[in-house]
Amino acid sequence: MTVTSIDRIDQYDGQTVTLRGWLYNKRESGKLAFLILRDGTGFIQCVAFKKEVDEAVWEACKGLTQESSVIITGTVRKDDRAPYCGYEMGIQNIEVVHKVEGEYPISHKEHGPDFLLSQRHLWLRTPSQMAVMRIRSEIIAALRDFFNDRGFTMVDAPIVTANACEGTTNLFEIDYFDDKAYLSQSGQLYMEAAAFALGNVYCLGPAFRAERSKTRKHLTEFWMLEPEMTYIDLDQNMAIQEEMLCYVVKRVLERRQQELKTLERDQSQLEVIQGPFPRISYHEAVELLQAKGSEIQMGDDFGAPDEAILGDQFGGKPVFIHRFPSAIKAFYMKPDPENPEVALGSDLIAPDGYGEIIGGGQRIDDYDLLLQRIQEHDLPQEAFDWYLDLRRYGSVPHGGFGLGIERVVAWICGTQHVRESSPFPRTIYRITP
Repeated sequence: MTVTSIDRIDQYDGQTVTLRGWLYNKRESGKLAFLILRDGTGFIQCVAFKKEVDEAVWEACKGLTQESSVIITGTVRKDDRAPYCGYEMGIQNIEVVHKVEGEYPISHKEHGPDFLLSQRHLWLRTPSQMAVMRIRSEIIAALRDFFNDRGFTMVDAPIVTANACEGTTNLFEIDYFDDKAYLSQSGQLYMEAAAFALGNVYCLGPAFRAERSKTRKHLTEFWMLEPEMTYIDLDQNMAIQEEMLCYVVKRVLERRQQELKTLERDQSQLEVIQGPFPRISYHEAVELLQAKGSEIQMGDDFGAPDEAILGDQFGGKPVFIHRFPSAIKAFYMKPDPENPEVALGSDLIAPDGYGEIIGGGQRIDDYDLLLQRIQEHDLPQEAFDWYLDLRRYGSVPHGGFGLGIERVVAWICGTQHVRESSPFPRTIYRITP
């Protein structure tokens, strides 16, 4: 007997095949039993007619409980009225691999987010969460393809580091034998070293921020994509970010239609994500916000309400905000030669309240200025000696950016909180399951 998966069921119309999975839901109507089977690739309705199956098969169908694991053999038939995939299966035989005894923790009713997060290991089995995870996988694959196809080399950055990337106030400190170390905030500094060896590079891995933030855009553990490029200026940096994001959104629209429909995502909001993206300076952004009633002042960083206002001003497209005050940017950010009070960096703000999804810019390539900035930020110089070496031995103009995977997934999926875009989210209140 042919064993297949639900995502390939359209290849077997009229044929008898075997599916292996779990019972997602069930209903009975007289002498009919409707079993909704999931197998990790999709969902399909399987129908048992009492008069057409053995008594043992009928009793097995009737006795199934939610999330019991089963192997079902039956005939595939196309039916546009069938839920989920447009096909259904007429059951001929069923093998119960494991029957769930008792009540399954997540029933088919509304549950609160705290309860669902406590059951995250089971919540992942629901259609919406499966759709988010598949879109996340597609986004990561698209990002890798984008950079690999353009000659970038992937380089892994360490997770345990001796120094901070953006200051020491939001680091997780760990014991490291007879010393202390930190969980990495970012792989950027290491990508700078790799770029000076290999040219254009990127890393994709976890990052950790010990911020006591409880907003819908923050996690304590998240994943970052961080490209680093040599001989690049700020405008070129923003251009590749724009090209990359358009590529990713288009790829999701092309390959994840079913998942977007499951999430009831308004795809018209994604279809407008095409270049060019608007670009405004920090100064222009503050003036715009003040005109909209914000109390922000020049020199302040943007809060979530400010980012939400900015994201809604440009017809649903993301907007670049560039040249922030140097005082509110990281120590390595290069000052604008035409106005050293501002940095050659940018944030990309997503629409619909999702805020900053990319931050990047040019790095200081002058040894003396970088040393000065390290001292001004009260960072231990000895921990950055290797980083200073990059300016001692063959320094060149260079820059890059960091993209937060969970924030991009949340935006593209239309989820309300980034915790749904992480398989097992970590927040200030949650480290399990």
